[in-house]
Amino acid sequence: MIESLRRNKTGIILMVCSSICVCLGQLLWKLSGDGSFLCLIAGFVLYGIGALAMIVAYKFGKVSILQPILSLNYILSIILAATVLKETITLVKCIGVLAIIAGVLLIAGGDEVKDASI
Repeated sequence: MIESLRRNKTGIILMVCSSICVCLGQLLWKLSGDGSFLCLIAGFVLYGIGALAMIVAYKFGKVSILQPILSLNYILSIILAATVLKETITLVKCIGVLAIIAGVLLIAGGDEVKDASI
């Protein structure tokens, strides 16, 4: 698991940054619903940065490892919904978040390590 994380570290970091930017961009889009043009533009900028970070991340790791990390969007969305939008978080949502975290950790750390001595 540690070896997989080490090999894909740059890609994983970029994917996490992508998730953060995309979620913040989407939050700003939601907040722009009251007519705030600045929030709308800032949302597009953050979303674009997130998309670029994702594209660059694919150069630094396997798609099978990096793509599932985008599931962090769901976790970040729930955190932002609770803290910024004051939405209620249910037990079922908390269980779902824990399942997503477990899945991301298992996939990100589950890359095959080939033994060079064979």
